[in-house]
Amino acid sequence: MKTPRKSVLAASVIGAMAAGGLFGATVLTPAVSSAATTGSAAATSSTAQSSGTAAAPHDPTKGGHSANGITEALLTGDTATKVKAAATAAVPGGTIQRVENDAEGSTYEAHMTKADGSQVTVKVDASFKVTSVEAGH
Repeated sequence: MKTPRKSVLAASVIGAMAAGGLFGATVLTPAVSSAATTGSAAATSSTAQSSGTAAAPHDPTKGGHSANGITEALLTGDTATKVKAAATAAVPGGTIQRVENDAEGSTYEAHMTKADGSQVTVKVDASFKVTSVEAGH
């Protein structure tokens, strides 16, 4: 293959990767070089899969669940302290995972792990009174 043709092919592969959003965090690997010189779509495809650019899974410690048009947000400050106190009193020996506003009926909620390892969600009203303890998250 002639050198100008290799350059055009390499530029095409890189352009396609950039347009597809695959170039941002990807380092050129031998498979990309191979695709550029051989024109192999399979090499480009395997590079995208093995490059580690997959979307990160949802991090439950950052809140963000949405329901009923409401996106839950982590609580901070005095509100967080009061919700944690109410939830801890309702589930003695439990560990708070996160506290957030509630998108599904209550004002606030605390996600907890009980002493036995089971998961619960403690619902708390605007007066910081526990209204229910539900199994699971």
